[in-house]
Amino acid sequence: MKASLQELLSRIPGAPSLQWPEGERYALAFSHGTMSLGFYAPRGRDPQTPHKRDEIYIVHSGSGTLTIADERHACAAGDAFFVASGVEHRFEDFSDDFSAWVVFWGPAGGETR
Repeated sequence: MKASLQELLSRIPGAPSLQWPEGERYALAFSHGTMSLGFYAPRGRDPQTPHKRDEIYIVHSGSGTLTIADERHACAAGDAFFVASGVEHRFEDFSDDFSAWVVFWGPAGGETR
């Protein structure tokens, strides 16, 4: 499998929805079994809610703050973060060019060990 950043960016923003009135800011690159790889490029605000599976963010461009539960982390291109299933998190105070690769995997409820 191969993912092209250019092709993913051509799908962002996607269709508007209640959660994403300005258009979906996530594009799925590919998936295999329980693993999926996507690209996330929020603009203005990050309306995420907790996810059902564990995830890793790898910041591709820009900078900002990632709040996980009540803990704030500065983030910039090249940083990677783990967010467990069901944990509140969102990017805040991010630059206009902010984007990140996102990997989801495992069962709903996350890994147990």
